[in-house]
Amino acid sequence: MRTDLPPLPAPVRDRAVLPEGYGLPDDDEGLLEWSEVEARLVAAKHYWLGSVRPDGRPHAVPRWGVWVDGRFWYDGSPETRHARNAERRPAVTLTLESGSQAVIVEGDSYATRADAAELGARLSAAFGKYRDDGYAPDADAWSGDDGGGLRVITPRRVLAWFAFPHDVTRFRW
Repeated sequence: MRTDLPPLPAPVRDRAVLPEGYGLPDDDEGLLEWSEVEARLVAAKHYWLGSVRPDGRPHAVPRWGVWVDGRFWYDGSPETRHARNAERRPAVTLTLESGSQAVIVEGDSYATRADAAELGARLSAAFGKYRDDGYAPDADAWSGDDGGGLRVITPRRVLAWFAFPHDVTRFRW
């Protein structure tokens, strides 16, 4: 279980590298700002999580979660396929639903926990976006020794575009 999560530095932004023929601009004009991309990660209600099974086959599953403090936090049973996959191979992808307004997060997923008075309170407030859907965890939901099934994805790379190919942008940490 990872609990030592230092603040992330600001990401380095540049033009993504794609094969010739995709029409990417030759300069940095039109690159997205991290604040624009992060706002979509915060506002989204539905995410897709991709992981790798022990035999190497891919696994994708829709997830609810929250983007708080520069990371994606989600919870559920440690017995789910995606949690077991991430325990074995932490490298995962997280995407939003749209293919034309794309945000693709590549990072590492680890089990963790959250103190109710600090991070737990921020997570509980952020999970409020699911209240009308019947899910509203309290701030202490993730404070036990087992973390209440809480997992966190720390981003390593994000690829995003809202007007392909003009604004295709890569962020790296």
